[in-house]
Amino acid sequence: MAATEPAAGDDSLYVLTACLLTPARFPSVLGDDYPAACAALGLAPYEEGYGLLFGQDGLGARWTVVIDDVSLVAVAIASWDCGMAYDLSPDESSVVAGLPGWPLPVATKAPGVPDPHDPEPEEGDPAPLTPPTGDVWGPAQRRLGADEVALHWNEWRDRIAPGPAQERPAAPTTAQDPYTGVRRALEELRGYLEEPPPAGRVRSGFAGEGARTIRADGPGWSLVARTDDMAFVLLDDLPREVLPVTRGPQLPALLEGLDAIAVRPT
Repeated sequence: MAATEPAAGDDSLYVLTACLLTPARFPSVLGDDYPAACAALGLAPYEEGYGLLFGQDGLGARWTVVIDDVSLVAVAIASWDCGMAYDLSPDESSVVAGLPGWPLPVATKAPGVPDPHDPEPEEGDPAPLTPPTGDVWGPAQRRLGADEVALHWNEWRDRIAPGPAQERPAAPTTAQDPYTGVRRALEELRGYLEEPPPAGRVRSGFAGEGARTIRADGPGWSLVARTDDMAFVLLDDLPREVLPVTRGPQLPALLEGLDAIAVRPT
């Protein structure tokens, strides 16, 4: 991903990178579901979604520009993923908001301008957006951890020794059972099948070989699973712990049910 030329206009923006904010794809750091992620940026949960552009102005200040041209951002991301250059310069009419700061870390910087920094605040401006730190553990870090497990599924899966199918924790319990939270998460997931949660709370992605990856979140927990395999759960109450749940008689039906109600990328 490379910086584009500044967008046209007096308030030029060097676009460094971008991401989608849609019911099926949104930065998990912002919330457990799409409406929550929109609310974190002061946006209405527009059904078609948004594109988020992360860039610097001519003074080097960080800005997150929200546009409603989702297709433009999707094409840019696909091009960058293929190693192709793409000049992401949206039409001014598509701009919904300009927010100071970045909610995600951005590794690059624009050439020929000062290093990235928050813009000088003006009266009435919102506080600059900032990425979460790794010094604490909370909902944002838990969701990001689940994203990492999903991204590196095979590595996490290889840590679990094969054994008889069982729908229970794949680790011994103690007097203070860490799997109390896991059981609560599974019960809340079953509740999602009875009363569908907000959009994006359950998402389904391609996993290969006819399987789907399920990413689901709830108050205090996140789940990553494959419909043909097992699940992993992360909890706010157990910092940096990834708790495996092996496959048993009920888990397959739960995952298939979640896949049926999940939002899928188009």
